[in-house]
Amino acid sequence: MEKQKEYPLCTGGDRGLCHAAVGRQDRQLNTYDWLADVPGNTETTDLVEVQFKHTRKGYYHNVNNLPLKKGDIVAVEASPGHDIGVVTLTGRLVNLQVKKANLKSEDDIKRIYRMARQIDMDKFREAKAREHETMIESREIAKGLGLKMKIGDVEYQGDGQKAIFYYIADERVDFRQLIKDLAAAFHVRIEMKQIGARQEAGRIGGTGPCGRELCCATWMKNFSSVSTVAARFQDISLNPQKLAGMCAKLKCCLNYEVDEYIEAGRQMPGRDIILQTQDNDYFFFKADILAGLMSYSTDKRIAANIETITAQRAKEVIEMNRRGEKPVSLQPEGQQKKQEGPVDLLAGDSISRFDKAKKKKKKKKPQPQDGAPKAKAPQKGNDDTPQKQ
Repeated sequence: MEKQKEYPLCTGGDRGLCHAAVGRQDRQLNTYDWLADVPGNTETTDLVEVQFKHTRKGYYHNVNNLPLKKGDIVAVEASPGHDIGVVTLTGRLVNLQVKKANLKSEDDIKRIYRMARQIDMDKFREAKAREHETMIESREIAKGLGLKMKIGDVEYQGDGQKAIFYYIADERVDFRQLIKDLAAAFHVRIEMKQIGARQEAGRIGGTGPCGRELCCATWMKNFSSVSTVAARFQDISLNPQKLAGMCAKLKCCLNYEVDEYIEAGRQMPGRDIILQTQDNDYFFFKADILAGLMSYSTDKRIAANIETITAQRAKEVIEMNRRGEKPVSLQPEGQQKKQEGPVDLLAGDSISRFDKAKKKKKKKKPQPQDGAPKAKAPQKGNDDTPQKQ
């Protein structure tokens, strides 16, 4: 039986887990290829999506018509030399991914050279083994130059000729001297790439407060700005500790449902409108936007005599008030709540239900054994006469 090969870039070292186009894959920014079983899918285009360390992806032309599938390790064109990556998508979905990445120039799309050989994988492992040590040393060099920046990660090219330094900085950094010092220390071509806090969280990964893996580490590639306005539309408490994600920025998921809340909020009446009935004036208290329910209170500051009605009923009452009419109640006719007195939780229960005496069990006298004399009953006598035991 042929020994199974190991593919370290694939999930778990087993090619079968990520080689299948629709199989399970734990790599970041994985795209589910739902067209994988369509006949002729891979023949529609020669573009192939290749992923490298963490969230870095690239798109390449399969000029040699290699039979590539998801999970194959390939050597691709780089500047200079070549790089090693994993095929993550083939077929017509790659065209949509290219449009999403906004690659307009053909120069951004390079070529795939070949399937990775053993010598390519040996160089790749040697380069990857130096990344952590390089990151620690580069931080010391940046600190010695007094630069206000943080080098968060280092990625070596597959052939070891170039290294990408990912850094975070709040202000503009002049790293010209830093590049010279890094090139002299590591003897490779240096590329500096600035990333934000959200991108750093995506590269590191983690679990969010929702219990799921971070969106930026699984499927999000483009980050849109998030503001507290999205939280206000959804009636979320403006608590910085709850609104901030693992990156200490506002959670990206605040934008997921804000459009639905805005659309539903347009169907709700104004919150500053006072509803008048024959008995009281009602002020807005809270709203369930998606359910279309609004709660009103007879007091501006506290919850008093809360009445919950639909947005449609609130509009009807507002229209009646404009005509000078006041309904009997906020509730529609026939649905008014009956005035109920205090509820007795113990009604129908006996007060002495816990006072029932437990029946005492009679103790059984021990039966005499065979041949043993029976105990005599105590004899009754005068007070001065002792009784036999």
